[in-house]
Amino acid sequence: MAAAEPGAAPAGGGCAPAGGGSVPVLFCFSVFARPSSVPHGAGYELLIQKFLSLYGDQIDMHRKFVVQLFAEEWSQYIDLPKGFLVNERCKVRLVPLQIQITTLGNLTPSSTVFFCCDMQERFRPAIKYFGDIISVGQRLLQGARLLGIPVIVTEQYPKGLGSTVQEIDLTGAKLVLPKTKFSMVLPEVEAALAEIPGVRSIVLFGVETHVCIQQTALELIGRGLEVHIVADATSSRSMMDRMFALERLARTGITVTTSEAILLQLVADKEHPKFKEIQNLIKASAPESGLLSKV
Repeated sequence: MAAAEPGAAPAGGGCAPAGGGSVPVLFCFSVFARPSSVPHGAGYELLIQKFLSLYGDQIDMHRKFVVQLFAEEWSQYIDLPKGFLVNERCKVRLVPLQIQITTLGNLTPSSTVFFCCDMQERFRPAIKYFGDIISVGQRLLQGARLLGIPVIVTEQYPKGLGSTVQEIDLTGAKLVLPKTKFSMVLPEVEAALAEIPGVRSIVLFGVETHVCIQQTALELIGRGLEVHIVADATSSRSMMDRMFALERLARTGITVTTSEAILLQLVADKEHPKFKEIQNLIKASAPESGLLSKV
């Protein structure tokens, strides 16, 4: 969660003296109010941690928040005074601001993981532009190997739908996992992510855009991760389903982008030691499928 810095308002009342090692505090969020306690002298950061422990499953991680203190002298909440320390019983609340955070969408290899979703043989005759998204997906995985980016791959019910297509080389993938759930966010995937320090961004591609891709993306942003969907490497049986899924996801703050933009953003500089190899990947395979005209 990105919380706003406490304001510079003067300290307010709303507290009665209390001693001992901890101080009773009433924590309010939305329609909820839960009594708890914090160590005597606790400041802003400890209050935030307590709010997360009490209401973490209800807090939208993509919002900014302000912490407010109930002031008896004003009979209302005021922004938490700068340098505020809890030394007596009080009531605080966490208030979501209406403006959502706009993420910069920057990518670095050290904080990025690639998700390849259900690029399987049985989908070949049904998915629009399937050959093209295979080509782009393979290019992305080659780029991931060059840049040392972990890759997580899922296969939807492979017993019935087959394995990942032969054209896609899964050499070096961190995890290749069968699933029946539409979303890729499985316990094994979450465990794999937890093993990678500093993960911030997920690059997501595969099929189908309006089902597995969409549900995966929504679960990932719900866990505070930034998601980049590769438009020229994801498709559906229906172009209408694909188009409306991408539009919906873009409105939620997910970045809808292209494979070339992803790879060049990851190298960032012509002087990057892998720039030439990435450039050659881009030059070697860039299908003109019409997919990007249907975003």
